[in-house]
Amino acid sequence: MQFKYPEILYTLFLLVIPILIHLFQLRKFQKTAFTNVAFLKNVTIQTRKSSQLKKWLILLIRLLLYAAIILAFSEPYRSQNNDLARPVETVLYLDNSFSMEARGTQGELLKRAIQDILASDYIDNDLVIFTNNATYKNKKSKTLKNELLQIDYSYNQLDYNAALLKGKSLFSRNNKSLKNLIFISDFQELRQAFRIDLDSSINLHLVQLEAQKLTNVSIDTTYISKINSSNIELTVKLSGLSESTTDIPISLYDQNKLLAKSVVNDLETQSATFSVSKNLPINGIVTIEDSSLQYDNTLYFNINNRSKIKVLVINDGDADFLKRIYTEDEFIFQKVSSKNLNFNTIPEQNILVLNELSSISLSLSNALKNFVNNGGYIVLIPSENIDISSYNRSLRDIADISFINKISLPKSLTFINYKHSLFDNVFNEEISNFQYPFVNEYYRLNTFDDFILNLDNGQPFLVQSKNTFIFTAALNSNNSNFKNSPLIVPSFYNFGKESLKLPKLYFDIGEENKFDISTITEPDAILKLKLKDIDIIPRQQVLAKKVNISTQDIPEKSGTYAVTKESDTLEWISFNYNRLESELRFLKLPLNPNVTVSNSLPELLNNIKSDHKIHALWKWFIIFALLFLVLEILVLKYFK
Repeated sequence: MQFKYPEILYTLFLLVIPILIHLFQLRKFQKTAFTNVAFLKNVTIQTRKSSQLKKWLILLIRLLLYAAIILAFSEPYRSQNNDLARPVETVLYLDNSFSMEARGTQGELLKRAIQDILASDYIDNDLVIFTNNATYKNKKSKTLKNELLQIDYSYNQLDYNAALLKGKSLFSRNNKSLKNLIFISDFQELRQAFRIDLDSSINLHLVQLEAQKLTNVSIDTTYISKINSSNIELTVKLSGLSESTTDIPISLYDQNKLLAKSVVNDLETQSATFSVSKNLPINGIVTIEDSSLQYDNTLYFNINNRSKIKVLVINDGDADFLKRIYTEDEFIFQKVSSKNLNFNTIPEQNILVLNELSSISLSLSNALKNFVNNGGYIVLIPSENIDISSYNRSLRDIADISFINKISLPKSLTFINYKHSLFDNVFNEEISNFQYPFVNEYYRLNTFDDFILNLDNGQPFLVQSKNTFIFTAALNSNNSNFKNSPLIVPSFYNFGKESLKLPKLYFDIGEENKFDISTITEPDAILKLKLKDIDIIPRQQVLAKKVNISTQDIPEKSGTYAVTKESDTLEWISFNYNRLESELRFLKLPLNPNVTVSNSLPELLNNIKSDHKIHALWKWFIIFALLFLVLEILVLKYFK
């Protein structure tokens, strides 16, 4: 028992005064004459004994009465925490990732956790709450309750270690306060392990909410598997199918119009195939019916009227192999000799291929400089005998690379940079038994930081500098067999794709996405992404013939967005949530001296509240004082 005003207890010493008065009272008795003194002597002795006992009893009752009143005014209390003088701080992390959509015994895990927080009245304390995408601090109780009820699921899953660091940063710098950090999550397995690194001043409480059902079927991806003259074949890949979750209905929509339905029941392929018209754009939606997580049951994609990429080959060699790569269904291919080049056509192109020019004239060098500055791409293939000075004069303006000299020594191409963006989705894995091409002669470069293909002596064969791809050897049949290599098609095809990054079927929200919109616009014009009442201005760079758009933290909602310029819709872009949380696998929480683990949020909150709750006892002492008063009255009235 502790006291709010312990200094009042010093008044207990005043209880000595009535005791002293009782012991040293000088009361005199008046004598009365009786005829038979012998008869009254016994009566007098008995009366005096009874009177003394009654007085001691009344004195004791009054002392207890006064003591109870003094104790009541000192406001005694009790608590399980013996150090109530220290302030208490509580920071609560509420995981609102998509995996918290799973249903527990009392509904969705996130919604149930919010209701438990509200029902516990723990929110009445000085509480800081943060989620994966928001922080609620210094909020009034009513405001915080309303904001808790409006919390929705977020695609942004905080790493648990990052959440731990953020939670620690939300505490004050008061070293004397008691700090409680509460994690409420299902603790799904993430890419990084959960490492608990806390000092002894913070008590970490982990509440692991458990889902009833640990199976979940999701739409994993959608891709174009085949194209013919009239149709596009779309393959929809699912994940999570099991023997208990077969015959999953799957539907394909164009906006609100149902195009086709199917059933997925093959556990091996877990996929369905749809055919759509090649000549019509489609804002597609694929849906499945699954009772577990809902966020991954819908996937948005779109097929626009694709802009063709303009390719101009400035050629003094054999360029027939390029015409076979840059086909007319995706590219507008032009070939011209360096002598017949019309410089006015250069700004209209997306990519230029300089194929085995002996030298680069000053006028062409200036045109190339302006072309690159406006976002154009260049592929440079040297001839077997080049004017190095003219090449370097041009490269000085468009790249950070220059030629040094020619090496007449046969070498094989033996190294591929699989991580380069040029070979994204080209190789499933690194190849060890690849039949690499060779060169008879090549040129040395002064630097080759961003190499793509290397020779067996470590010298580069293909490098990239800014918007320029540079080969170090001629590709004609006399010098190299690269044109017969499997690398020729993906390399040059992706050169073209890099020059105008056409939107994919869809992008994943939260990742860095880049695409180009082919349009001519003013430098201060703004393109927007629109979806119903959502209006977003993405990061963008306006160039001569296109606008580079990049997104990462936006948008936050999945769907097919219109790319607009003022009131005109230029294209449609689809965004989906990534599927990292679709697989329901969870952590085994670590044991730590400063960590308590629970699966019941109400129980934990009640325990923390009771640890710091003050139980006032002054009312009991008032009751005791009243009882002693009643007891004194009874003694005075009935004690004879």
